[in-house]
Amino acid sequence: MSLEREHVQIDMKNEGRKLTLEQRAEHEAYQALVIEMMPKSKTLKQCLLAFLVGGAICVLGQAIGDIGELLFKLDEKTRSAFVSIVLIFIGALLTGLGVYDKIGTFAGAGSVVPITGFANSIVAPAMEHKREGLVMGIGGQLFSIAGPVLVYGITTSALIGVIFWVIGLI
Repeated sequence: MSLEREHVQIDMKNEGRKLTLEQRAEHEAYQALVIEMMPKSKTLKQCLLAFLVGGAICVLGQAIGDIGELLFKLDEKTRSAFVSIVLIFIGALLTGLGVYDKIGTFAGAGSVVPITGFANSIVAPAMEHKREGLVMGIGGQLFSIAGPVLVYGITTSALIGVIFWVIGLI
């Protein structure tokens, strides 16, 4: 290879800049190193753990509902409220004890999706900012994560309700 060819500019794909052959070789070596050092995907394992832990939380909810029905003779509507209240309490308590973060690290989305994840999203920011006081710390940060979810969830449900109401009138 002649000296002139080594200094010929080469267009790199999608990068919009010209590199010499030497720079291109360095770039390719770097890209190979990046691919080698990149952590391997654990998507299947993470999905399975999320499914199992999320399912376990749902099974716990079903057991709480069954206990409420047997011990307190709750009707279906009261039973569902009872299950929600107990699961929110458990999620908030585990967050306060620092256990829910470990469950979240292990299970990923499996701990976020059920109602216990909602409790965690309210309690965690409040605990993180408790040093700032009751008003500006806990009160100000209580809904920093869950607030947008509530706003958009309530807005969307109201919009869908209006759409169904209008369709019902037609």
